Amino acid sequence: MTDVPPLPHDALAGEVARAVETLHLGERYRALDRQPEFPRSEFRALGGARLLGLRTPEKFGGRGLPLPRVGVALFHLAYGGGTTFAKLSLQPEFCSVLAEHGSDELVDRWFRPMVRGEILVGNHLTEPGAGSDAAALQATATPDGDAYLLDGTKSEAAFAQDADAAIVYVRAPGTAPAGGITALLVPQGLPGIDRATGAGDLGEHWQRRGTVTYHHVRVPRTHLLGAEGAGFDYVRAELTRERALLAAIYLGVARASWDETVRYVGERMAFDQPLSAQEGVAFPLVEDGAELSATWLYVRETLERLERGEAVDADAALAKWMATDVALRTIDHAIQFHGGRGYSRALPHEQRWRDVRSGPIAHGPSEIMHVVAARALWPRRPKPATGGGSPT
Repeated sequence: MTDVPPLPHDALAGEVARAVETLHLGERYRALDRQPEFPRSEFRALGGARLLGLRTPEKFGGRGLPLPRVGVALFHLAYGGGTTFAKLSLQPEFCSVLAEHGSDELVDRWFRPMVRGEILVGNHLTEPGAGSDAAALQATATPDGDAYLLDGTKSEAAFAQDADAAIVYVRAPGTAPAGGITALLVPQGLPGIDRATGAGDLGEHWQRRGTVTYHHVRVPRTHLLGAEGAGFDYVRAELTRERALLAAIYLGVARASWDETVRYVGERMAFDQPLSAQEGVAFPLVEDGAELSATWLYVRETLERLERGEAVDADAALAKWMATDVALRTIDHAIQFHGGRGYSRALPHEQRWRDVRSGPIAHGPSEIMHVVAARALWPRRPKPATGGGSPT
């Protein structure tokens, strides 16, 4: 009998497992890869089960759980339901700028309903010529009486045609290259907005990423989030939390593939003995298990320090890099050791690999994660010769 290490424990684990089973999230995860759409019914069901906004303060309709407990819940959601529903559970965290800096009216109209799973709010930060380099951001918000006129194009936007509203990061005309970034809450039904789904992604098809173009879109000044020019200060704090929590998601989905593969190679016979008798199979899986466990300990410590209010930008960046690195390697071994079926769509490993592959790119690419960590070690370390700022 195979004896694998226990999963991260929390009282929420059983609740999450029951929700995964009741809502058939594992099966739905697989179906969304083949027929991509935003899973609104499941989103609403997760809201009804109070599995959206796990960290969100209770005054906004969330559970207000400490970050380490949120990490365990997300691990188990990913373990049973793939990256899709774990990331949906995290959607209010992706939009915490709205909760923390929006007016009471905006919070009531957009944020609280999102925590209930009734509406979807996205984020529009990346542009065709601006990813991690904040200095290259070109979208502008020009003051015009009691409104802003929004112009520009946002690319690689998740839920490009599905979001009901989006937090859009723009520049005030004439501001310095590395500053002046402002956050606006923009309902996506306003006149002058063109939305298009892209060519299709390697994984996470349900996000239906695409391009959103703003042509003189009139956005009320009341939709300003916080202070003008402070948008990246807000998003930096949000990104640190996101990275540490995303690490828990990637570890959860990788652990699912690892568990399934450990069981499989213990039962699959080849040359009159189980595959686990082959050192070329057993040893990589032993190493994967150790690295998954060690990375989880690092992620948990980072979340604990975040909860205590410590500055852990570098640790969160490294946690995301470590988690995606070991997750991709672990799932790749699952594909390899399941042979031809592992490479096929008959098993979930190839989908998990494709979905996790976005991790070293989204929310700060792995290369930038190393830059963040290096700056923590050497605060006076010169910036790259190309210059520019970064929201990461």
